[in-house]
Amino acid sequence: MTLALEDVLARAGLRIDAAEFLTLVEDEARRLAPPNPEPAQFFDDRERRALAEAGLDLSPYHEDEPDYRARAVAAQAVLAESALSVGAAAKRLGVDPSRVRHRLADRRLSGWKDQGGWRLPAWQFTEDGVLPGLDAVLAAVPGDEPALVVAAFMTRPQSDLTVANEPVSPVQWLLAGGDPRPVAALAATLGTAF
Repeated sequence: MTLALEDVLARAGLRIDAAEFLTLVEDEARRLAPPNPEPAQFFDDRERRALAEAGLDLSPYHEDEPDYRARAVAAQAVLAESALSVGAAAKRLGVDPSRVRHRLADRRLSGWKDQGGWRLPAWQFTEDGVLPGLDAVLAAVPGDEPALVVAAFMTRPQSDLTVANEPVSPVQWLLAGGDPRPVAALAATLGTAF
């Protein structure tokens, strides 16, 4: 298993030891909801009826069903492993680490605080700086959005952003010289119901 995992990590471009990656996965799994939640317990009778009428299944998780947490755990582990420290981000940007912390405070860079300090997702960096239009996009992101949600939005194709009639991710759009305003408009809707 370890050799297969090391091969997968290498193909994905992740420079991490397999055992360290598995520790990340285990840590992220612990942070998620309990493995066998009873969704109905989170709602009162009126809410349960309304949700059931809307077609939502509030029955307990069954052991033979795939664990819905697996994809989120893997995504969070990859996000954490590929993130830059303040020092690494400062080096990439050619600035003092204090400037990176100021940009984080001003929401001009995305990141989260971990046990070892700030972690900055790699998607927002280019080889020699930050993603064009990043300031405008991050200013539009609701302040309570988790880094994983922002990362998923920025790195997955969005039907409203197309290059050569193909949907592209906001990162691809901005790297191609696209106007940041449509990305910011989409980012502003993160966490809202349609």
